[in-house]
Formats: sequence, structure tokens, C-alpha cells
Amino acid sequence: MEAQYTCLRCIRALTQSIRTKRKARIPPPTNRQFSRLARRAPWKENQNIPPAIFRTAQEKRNLASVAGIQQIDSEEAHKLPRAPERINQDAPARRVLGPRELFHSYTYSPIPEVRQRAAFMRQNAYCPHPDHQQTRAPVSPHDPESRKMPTGAPKPPAHVHFECPDCGIPVYCCEEHWVDDYEAHLEICDTLRQINEDDHDLRSGRTFPEFEYPDRQYSEIMVNMSSWDTLLYTRQFSAINSDRSMRQVTRLLTYPLTLGSVIHELSPYSLQKGGQLTFEGLKSLTALRYTLHPAPRGEGIDIKGLKLRSPPVRIFIIGARAESSLPREVWVQLEYLFPRAVFHLIFIGPESMTNRDAEFPLPPRTAVNPFGAIVEDRITHNTKITTYVDYFHTLHEANVFYPYDPYFDCFMLFHPGLGHPASAHEWEPTLPQLLETKCPIICTGYTDWDMQRDWKWVMEKCKGEVDLLMEPGENIFRSLRWDLNDLDPQDISCGNWGIWAFRGKRYEALRKDNE
Repeated sequence: MEAQYTCLRCIRALTQSIRTKRKARIPPPTNRQFSRLARRAPWKENQNIPPAIFRTAQEKRNLASVAGIQQIDSEEAHKLPRAPERINQDAPARRVLGPRELFHSYTYSPIPEVRQRAAFMRQNAYCPHPDHQQTRAPVSPHDPESRKMPTGAPKPPAHVHFECPDCGIPVYCCEEHWVDDYEAHLEICDTLRQINEDDHDLRSGRTFPEFEYPDRQYSEIMVNMSSWDTLLYTRQFSAINSDRSMRQVTRLLTYPLTLGSVIHELSPYSLQKGGQLTFEGLKSLTALRYTLHPAPRGEGIDIKGLKLRSPPVRIFIIGARAESSLPREVWVQLEYLFPRAVFHLIFIGPESMTNRDAEFPLPPRTAVNPFGAIVEDRITHNTKITTYVDYFHTLHEANVFYPYDPYFDCFMLFHPGLGHPASAHEWEPTLPQLLETKCPIICTGYTDWDMQRDWKWVMEKCKGEVDLLMEPGENIFRSLRWDLNDLDPQDISCGNWGIWAFRGKRYEALRKDNE
């Protein structure tokens, strides 16, 4: 019979002949060809975002985090409702800006969104030079409009056209005014340049490993809330070795962690000098922490291991804007700080669904759902989110959330603008109803002036009917990234810079035994 095998020497000869033919048919690429390949597929060399067929689920979540920051920039920092920027998963990779190529002029930026932003500034922002007349009433002593004369100024108001060569942002109407007012501009020039580079980094097309959030960890592992570094380390985040990456990740995480740092049992705020917490605040937060940190109940995975659980802790986020559109992976980080607690996040405000119609169309108001609530049930096993596009006092008068319990309820106001002239009238009917609940009310502010203005407004409106739970001060978990107001390039702010808390006054009757 004929053999059914090939000897080893023949196999080696055949493979060598095939390899030599392939090498002769396809010559090795030259250096010039390598450069062409690099230009055709830049994501292989510069670690850019790969095409859609190579993207993993984690990379898509990173893209959602980037979109969340962009929506916060448009809604909060610029105070402008803009159309949502949809990320096309099938679009080819965009140009990559290296870490040393992030500074560009806003007008001539390689990013189309930045160029549109510069055009909006030139059409709406005014020159801050004192020679111009005032365009509006000054909001604070630090407002550039306070340096201008209301009447009798030599020049009328003028829009900004000249870009500072050091920060790349349109700040003055002409070069002469920029040179004459250079000392005042120098106070914020470095910060504006940092904002410029952060905006280009967010749209550079690079991968964002800082947006890879950790999952739930063991309840025995304690977290350290002394600072951003200690919290990210004890929560087992991936190492963040760049200041710019730290600014990007804290821009989103500042919302859940600011709230969690106050109500957690390991809160950095205490009764010590400079700790901001008051005795009344300790009483209110202790009741809330009793529910958030229950004792282990010995639960199991079978029927016999089922145990009764307390109702969810309701967090009412009043006046919600951009925080309601954050990726849900960001809000889940609040749950991971409390392993045995159940949360119900309730976003309330007329702007809570701005630019989100494509994601969640508003349901019709029916007898079953009279206020058009949008319910996102089971975000995780212990988190539920509900959104109401209405004012809180309207829902409160209808007893939608009644009754309130200081052990299970808490109110959170992110940058409410309680004392701002443009929004104070909207909070006047809501403030007395918030005080009636006797639940803690936590507030934040963009700047120290913004926070102090809200605090003074509340104390003047509710004299003798309010207890201060936390003294106004800087927030440990504020955003490390600065934001720019497109209507006024001189107005720079920081997300959740300051924090303070109050509640409706409690009257406790003490009985004195007669001797």
C-alpha cells in the first residue's frame, strides 16, 4: 500500500519554498510606506479610539463619560441649552492631538466644536475694559462689569474679537485694550490656558482610561475620604498619573462623591475646628447614617436567607440640570460607598430633561402618571432613578412624596443660585416647603461668592426658622477642572467648589422635674 504520510524533510522543504515565494512576492515596506500606514491607521500608533468593530464595551462607556462632560460644559458652565452631541459609533477615528499639541487658538482650532464656541463668544461676549459702558448690572464685586461706568464712558460696549496669544481665548475687543488691561487679565490667563488645553484634550480622540470606574468592593474594605487621592486609591480606581486626567475624572465624580462625603459615616467633615459640621448637623446626619449603614443581617442567596430590608433612602436632587444627564455608571459610585443601603434618586426641576428627548421621550401625563415621571428602575440591584420635569413645590402640594422622614430622606441642591437675582424668585415658594420636611438640605456653589450669597439669602428669608448643619466652606471633593462662561470669558468657576447645609428648625420641649 501507498504510504499515507509525508516525511519531515519534505515538509521542511515545502514550507521553506512557500515562505521564500511570499517574501519575493511582497517586499518589506520601506520607511515611507510605514509613514503612510501610520497616517491611514493612526489609532494603532497613537492609541487613538479604534474603529467601531474594535471597540469594547468599556471603551463605549468611556465615550459616554466624555459625552457627559461635554453636556455639563454646555449646560452648566455656559448656561446655554445646546443640542446633544451624539457619538456615532460607526464613524471613523478622528485626528489625535498628542499631549504636547493640546494648546490651540479657539478661532483656528482643529476641533469644529471649539471653533463654534469661539464664534459664539465673539457674537455674545463683551470686552471687559473699563473704557466701555456697562452692559448689565454687576453681579458681584469681582464681576468685570463693576469696573465700568454705567454712564459717561468714552466708548460703547464692544464684542470680544482679539485672542490672547497666551491663553488662546477671545477676551478683548482689540489688541490695544488687551495690552492696557494686561495686569488684570494676567490674574486668570494661566487658568484660561488650562481650560483651553482641557477642552482640546476632551475632544482629542485619545482613550480615557480614567473613566474606567471600579465595581462593587467588599464591605469590609474601608474607604478613606480625606482627599481625592485617598478616596480613589481605597476605592481601587486605576492609577491616574496625570493632573489633566485627574481634572477630567473629577468633573463627573464630584456630584455623587460630594453627596456621599457628607452622609457617609467616615465623612471628613467633623465637629473639630474648621470641620464645618455643627451639633445640629451631627444630629441630622446621625439619623441618616443609621439607615445607610445597617448592621449585617446574615442574608443568604437561597429562600431561607431572605431578610426584611428597610425602605430605600430617597435623595431629592432639586433644580436638577446637567447632573441628571450624567452617565449612570457615575451615580452608581454613590451606591458602592454604601454596600448595604438602597437608594432612590429623584431628579426634580423644569430643566432636568433638557436635550434628552432622544434618549427618554417625555411620557404623557395620565391619571396613572399625572406628573409625567420618568422611571429608570433597576439601574443596579440597589439603585433606582426617577425624573420629574416640574417644580418641587408643585409636587409637594400634591403630596406626591409625603410623608418625609429624616431617617430616610435628604435633599441635595447642586449650584441652586438661591440668592441670584435671576433665580431667587423661583426658590421663594420652594424654600418654606423644604424647611417643613425637617430633613437635611445640602447645597453647593460655583465660587465662594456664589455660596456666601446663597447662604445669606436663606438666613435673611428664614430668620429664626432654620438650623445650620454645615458652615459654608470649600468642598473637599470639588471638581479640579475649571469651567468657562461663554457669555463672559472673564467668568471662570469650579463645579461644587463650596458646600454647606441647613434644615428647618426643630423645637424640642424639655421637661424640668420639680424638686
